[in-house]
Amino acid sequence: MKKYLIAGFGGQGVLFIGRILAQAGLEEDKQVTWLPSYGPEMRGGTANCSVIIAAKKIGSPIVSRPDIAVMMNTPSYKKFLPHVVPGGFMFLNSSIIPDTAALPSRADIRILRVPINEMAHEMGKDSVANIIMLGVIQAVTPVVSDAAIQAALAGISTKNHELKELNEKALNIGYQYGVSLG
Repeated sequence: MKKYLIAGFGGQGVLFIGRILAQAGLEEDKQVTWLPSYGPEMRGGTANCSVIIAAKKIGSPIVSRPDIAVMMNTPSYKKFLPHVVPGGFMFLNSSIIPDTAALPSRADIRILRVPINEMAHEMGKDSVANIIMLGVIQAVTPVVSDAAIQAALAGISTKNHELKELNEKALNIGYQYGVSLG
């Protein structure tokens, strides 16, 4: 069983990352929960979601101690850092979260800084930053197969062929970056 917590500002695509992960779990006939939560402001407000992917039945959709955390902004980083299980992973949007030397940290988890906004900007489409992060997550901490992630992304994202190709490219760029992290 793997537990994810993905958090950031509304509009950063954190709920979408969770939906893709959950759908990928379903693609592999796994047990899945996806629990979104967002503030009343929507775009610009706070948003997070919990995803659990397991081989057996899941007792509760609540993720209080994630194995894998994805933090897209500094408030989310500060709020959820203490909750990641020892030995867990935290992926940070380093485009928005400043150098963590001035922030609280933990030595018992692996913190990976990813400049997703810059990477998306280089692609010419800032809106795919979340898909780039999904590719990094998949490369470093695969819980489902690459094929399941690709099928979920293709099935959920859009019928627009151009946007579908862009998402696939963003996923691949993130994946390659994740591979380079080791």
